[in-house]
Amino acid sequence: MTQANIPSDGTLADLLAHQRAAFVAAGAPPIEQRLANLNTLRKAILALRSQFEETINADFGNRSRFETAIMEIMPVTQGIDYLRKHLRRWMRPQSRHVAMQFRPARAKVLMQPLGVVGIVSPWNYPLALCLMPLATALAAGNRVMIKPSEYTPRTSALMSRMLAGIFPEDEVAIVTGGPDVGAAFSALPFDHLFFTGSTGVGKAIMRAASENLVPVTLELGGKSPVIVADDYSIPRVAKALVYGKLSNAGQTCVAPDYVFVPEDKVEAFATAYEAEARKAYPQGPADKGYASLISQRHHDRLVGLIEDARAKGARIVQIGSKPYEGLSTTLAPTIVVGATPDMKIMQEEIFGPVLPIVACRSVDDAITRINAGERPLALYVFSDRQDVVDKVLSSTTSGSAVVNDTVIQFAQDDMPFGGVGASGMGAYHGEEGFKTFSHAKGVLFQSRLSMVGMMRAPFGSLADRVLGFML
Repeated sequence: MTQANIPSDGTLADLLAHQRAAFVAAGAPPIEQRLANLNTLRKAILALRSQFEETINADFGNRSRFETAIMEIMPVTQGIDYLRKHLRRWMRPQSRHVAMQFRPARAKVLMQPLGVVGIVSPWNYPLALCLMPLATALAAGNRVMIKPSEYTPRTSALMSRMLAGIFPEDEVAIVTGGPDVGAAFSALPFDHLFFTGSTGVGKAIMRAASENLVPVTLELGGKSPVIVADDYSIPRVAKALVYGKLSNAGQTCVAPDYVFVPEDKVEAFATAYEAEARKAYPQGPADKGYASLISQRHHDRLVGLIEDARAKGARIVQIGSKPYEGLSTTLAPTIVVGATPDMKIMQEEIFGPVLPIVACRSVDDAITRINAGERPLALYVFSDRQDVVDKVLSSTTSGSAVVNDTVIQFAQDDMPFGGVGASGMGAYHGEEGFKTFSHAKGVLFQSRLSMVGMMRAPFGSLADRVLGFML
């Protein structure tokens, strides 16, 4: 049964107690049940594909069904396929080395589910960033409570109906509501709490979880930079950045935030980026394939960043002006030429279709500026020279990195996905996700015959001889 508009943390606590009691009573689910759960979830998502495309479009005001299929439904279903393929191997007990003085004992590591996992999911990819952590937690054998974003209510309602139809409430449950519900949810004594969202909210989540010593995974964001080396094709990098920056109107945690371009190529890049944006979205912001922003508040914040940059000397280039069907939450693709550190747009995560272009003298110059700030969730470097790529990757720290493309790292199931420092902690996807939602329990199996007994009181010459041999 789906919970709606939970009035108090008491009801939430009851739901958590209900799931925990069911987990204790049933124990860790066998692999057959886990695979069945994954199969059921995958089939349910595909059965409702067109409805998800419609509801997400309605929640945003406008978002292409192709973007939803490519950037949400496909990564989740393929991620589930990856979990199903490798789950048996991940669950298998692992033999470990035993020190000589304890032999012939045996050591193994058993992967156990944690119990009940809480998931707080965001609005920007309301399907993928909710259901992929869910699928991974189920693969690890857990029960799950979910708090989706209140900014995408239609999608949350559809997910609630879907999950209520395929899982009992003591296995998977969604609770909906606003910030008060979110605060109460994050204060529950889960066995693990998984959050995707802004850095500011992530800090509040971590503070709340710390009261119960709940371990957390925080998938945050930050200002993900792009470095363009002087050897790389400007049209090629422009095409890659249009895809990464303008998909979902830039409302992507790993979207390129700003770009370092060699000083003598700034104008060429701005021209190429504008040309590629017009190719991708021929009608500009009025194009049906171009997403609108989630809210008027978010739109107005971005306009404020643009106007602050303009007032401080930047040149603003907007690609088209008429919004999609008059939607006031649509913002034209925008270039900020000549961005400087004193501008707010270079101090805040943008999370929209606005690209600051920063002129730099060299790759070393770009690296120095990146390292002066907080560690980003993603970093992108464009160069055909291996020495340049190696220098950037070895001299910077980021949650992930891509060479000669953007954002596609999120869809790689065999790579960990997560942040570092201010951009998050912990990782998921694939095996890393399975480990995140599991407890690796070390177990030592003692033998009847063991040298350990020779090193216990009362001590004597035998202990001396054993110590002499061991040391």
